[in-house]
Amino acid sequence: MKASTSSPKADSAPAVELRGITKRFPGVVANHDIDITVRRGTVHALVGENGAGKSTLMKILYGMQKPDEGTITLDGETVTFHSPADAIARGIGMVHQHFMLADNLTVLENIVLGAEKLHGIGAKARAKVMEISDAYGLNARPDVLMEDLGVADRQRVEILKVLYRGARTLILDEPTAVLVPQEVDALFDNLRELKAEGLTVIFISHKLGEVLSVADDITVIRRGTTVASVHPADVTPKQLAELMVGTELPSPETRESTVTDVPMLDVNGLHLSATDTDGAVRAVLDGITFTIHKGEVLGIAGVEGNGQAELVEAIMGMRDPDGGVVTLDGTDISHLPTRRRREDGIGYIPEDRHRHGLLLEAPLWENRILGHVTEPPNAKGALIDIKAARKDTERIVTEYDVRTPGIEVTAASLSGGNQQKLIVGREMSHTPKLLIAAHPTRGVDVGAQAQIWDQIREARHEGLAVLLISADLDELIGLSDTLRVMYRGRLVADADPATITPEELGSAMTGAARGHLEHHEDHQDDEGGDNR
Repeated sequence: MKASTSSPKADSAPAVELRGITKRFPGVVANHDIDITVRRGTVHALVGENGAGKSTLMKILYGMQKPDEGTITLDGETVTFHSPADAIARGIGMVHQHFMLADNLTVLENIVLGAEKLHGIGAKARAKVMEISDAYGLNARPDVLMEDLGVADRQRVEILKVLYRGARTLILDEPTAVLVPQEVDALFDNLRELKAEGLTVIFISHKLGEVLSVADDITVIRRGTTVASVHPADVTPKQLAELMVGTELPSPETRESTVTDVPMLDVNGLHLSATDTDGAVRAVLDGITFTIHKGEVLGIAGVEGNGQAELVEAIMGMRDPDGGVVTLDGTDISHLPTRRRREDGIGYIPEDRHRHGLLLEAPLWENRILGHVTEPPNAKGALIDIKAARKDTERIVTEYDVRTPGIEVTAASLSGGNQQKLIVGREMSHTPKLLIAAHPTRGVDVGAQAQIWDQIREARHEGLAVLLISADLDELIGLSDTLRVMYRGRLVADADPATITPEELGSAMTGAARGHLEHHEDHQDDEGGDNR
């Protein structure tokens, strides 16, 4: 493995040079003397653990924060940004991990919104959008409502937004986090088109295999400083992970069976309808039936928007289904409120941690008791035991390596991955009977990912039943004892984790199933619920 300290191409000024970037916050140094050189017309990957300082560094480049020390140079000229508007004016665009789109507007309206001065809002704007779309293979459909688009199409709209504003350097934050393999391939084709036209991409990702396949150069950040610059041909995923965290990491692979014949969760004939904007009623959940046994991880694979989120919310009591029964450990919980379901032994790692998992402006110790205010160590009788809650929060911070200056800081001050580690630690601390884990490692680094996998494996060995929903197909295949494919509100096929490939699973998720799959399109309600 070779590490490079300078750009391999010196015949033109780099697109971006960051020199000696340092940024301090109260109690923590987020960036310390960081140096990065990004060549024009390349894909430059930025990798590191959660809390390593990647997000802060990119916020500095995008004008959202000012560095305490250091310089930013674009195409050979030193610049100072006071806001994102300054960065946009100099050709920097950023696509955030959480998309910033209005569902009730069309694709064209979303792209033009806030940039009306460039090309108006009519035919000229439409022509410009289609020109950019055609140039980079982004397949824009300007008159489609955003709410009717899938995740991959939404991402292309975000890329179109920054290109429409004249970006020559794009920052993509975790762009493949919610994409299936075929969609990742399409995105990488788009990136190659951008690169071929002389544009530059800074690619932030925790998926090291993808980083190695698409990047021209890689910068590794650890604990707020740059530790290496490497070329993909000179490093393996394991070596890259070792640079990030300083140790070799395990895979999610777990083939030993701990599945018992004791049912823990029975879902029988679950139906849920929703009304579209045009007044049409459609089935979001259409007769969902399955069983999870003690010691079993049931993984559900599906492109986002096919009913997984609604299934989780129905089991948690956050939605009232039109029909069906949910049974936990032999007790019908179909009509119990969410709090009672939690008290009865359901742990919950939500898909949207900001909406359902945290109070962002509350301190960490208050977030630790969220959803568990009536349970020890958070409660003493009818009262909250603040001292015990604080002490247990400190334990979770230590055991789950939550990078924070203290438990009194707000959840909003943590990186996304550290927020996730806090949630996982909170839910696992109450020894649940059933863990509903929706994207449990989304946005976390390889070290934290391995730790969460180990926690799930260990609890599974002790009899925990797990409903796992994830966009990470390696995670689904590696952790699951049983795999089901969800498509348009139905469980349409079973897959064997021991034989299925990510490509076959991704194909099944898009409705083009093949390979090691057992289909059950027409008899779902008669399955009997045995997944093994």
